[in-house]
Amino acid sequence: MSIYPIVKFGNEALRKKSQSIAQVDDGIRKLASDMLASMYAGKGLGLAAEQIGRDEAICVIDVPKEEACGIAMPVVLINPKILATEGEQVGQEGCLSFPDIYVNVKRSEKVTATYMDTDGTTQTIEASGLLARAIQHELDHLNAVLLVDHMSAIQKVANAGRLKRLKRETKAAAR
Repeated sequence: MSIYPIVKFGNEALRKKSQSIAQVDDGIRKLASDMLASMYAGKGLGLAAEQIGRDEAICVIDVPKEEACGIAMPVVLINPKILATEGEQVGQEGCLSFPDIYVNVKRSEKVTATYMDTDGTTQTIEASGLLARAIQHELDHLNAVLLVDHMSAIQKVANAGRLKRLKRETKAAAR
């Protein structure tokens, strides 16, 4: 099992849209396992492939049992797509690619999504609350949408110093 470094804001990998996975094989299962290890090492609730510099359409999520809507955690979503949304919730979100930045984000309260599991079987998931929020957040990553894209002008101003510093540190680390 490998633990990957988390790609931070300012790295171009976060702005690349994911590529559909044609077949679930041992390489994809290992990637899912490595992504879970990387997510746990970063103390996150979710992680998308772009956050470790990969472009496969895969994300992993592990929310607390009481927030899991009866779904066994962790869950690996391959080629996930949201089929339906309902309602609205506003809550604080953080992101492993934006360390120490937390902002209120408006999301759908409930989502229905389809995905393939690590056996290659198509599944449907119905989620609400934190799990719905996590699914929407990770699918945003797969579509190159970042936490900063959900920030209001006021939130961007309030976090401008941290965002600039993070971008500077990311660029410096890439040299």
